[in-house]
Amino acid sequence: MKGVFTMSRTDYSLVLPAYTIGSHAYDSIGKITKHFGKKVVIIGGKTALEKAKQPLLDALKKTDLTVTDILWYGGDATYENADMLIANPAVQQADLVFGVGGGRAIDCCKVVADKAGKAFFSFPTLASNCAPVTALSVMYKEDKSFAGYYYLDQPPVHTFINMDIVADSPFTLFWAGIGDAMSKEAECFVASRTADKFHTIELGRAIATICTKPLLTYGEKALADFKNHNVSFELQQVALSIIVSTGLVSNCVTDATEYYYNASLAHLFYNSSTVLPQVVEKHLHGEVVSFGVLVLLTYDKQFELRDTIAKFYKKCGYPTKLADLDIDPSEVDAIVAKGPEAREWTCVPEPLTAEIFKKAILDTDEYGKSL
Repeated sequence: MKGVFTMSRTDYSLVLPAYTIGSHAYDSIGKITKHFGKKVVIIGGKTALEKAKQPLLDALKKTDLTVTDILWYGGDATYENADMLIANPAVQQADLVFGVGGGRAIDCCKVVADKAGKAFFSFPTLASNCAPVTALSVMYKEDKSFAGYYYLDQPPVHTFINMDIVADSPFTLFWAGIGDAMSKEAECFVASRTADKFHTIELGRAIATICTKPLLTYGEKALADFKNHNVSFELQQVALSIIVSTGLVSNCVTDATEYYYNASLAHLFYNSSTVLPQVVEKHLHGEVVSFGVLVLLTYDKQFELRDTIAKFYKKCGYPTKLADLDIDPSEVDAIVAKGPEAREWTCVPEPLTAEIFKKAILDTDEYGKSL
């Protein structure tokens, strides 16, 4: 497993993401990629490629790039799929890798490009997570359970966000993306509260302060506009919060060995809940994380913010109790038992215990039932 640049407090490198957004984002491909080679392989999800393939090929006609092949990524972010792609001659012949799709497709492609030594560019077709701009990949086992994180030396070279394509993606994935993004500010601040902070950590914390507000301010209208395929100001602000703002935070507050302030109990709840098949099969990542935000805020006694977010959740259909995720309270022990396996177990101001984690989950469930 590779690591990001080790960040001592005096000698380190920080590579931050660059992006292009708008209905004509792909028109910038030529000028952005011109110094990275001439051959590109396009890899992505099946639906994503169906929607982005022609706009991409049309844009590539205006460049000097030639396409070695267009490949399906395999269906999940697993090391098995990454290795399969690395062995493909079209990948080996390429100078650049274009990763097209949602979080799992892009995370898998980041691993492919990194292991193969190729320049990587991301093309999100969803606004569902910050994978398109981060220097890590969330990896899964073939049984869909969480396998861990793969750390890269830098994020994608550039991210191209075509809002027309994003607005034509499944509504539920955008909805879940808001739930995932809702975690960033709260998790970053809880995880780094007692940290020995320096410039890069403070930069990440500062950016984190602009992650939640757009979701609460524009989220309800953005969801309505998304249903109508209306690329409004509100929709774009929320998409930028989901994809870019949260990703900038991640790149500032994550190191493979020195520190990890990118997540806390919200993602701990998600990662631990993957032990339950019905959660994996029936519910989206961001949907489960959204409930985890309430768990985090309950644990941290941030009740005012919890109430504000829960009010938004009730308006927009996010889970506020365990039953909303098909989890019976009797299954919480299984979730808690898996918890210590995740890095987020230590991303709290005080040492976490099974009893504390269980109480936060069950107290949140009781709170949700009262709404």
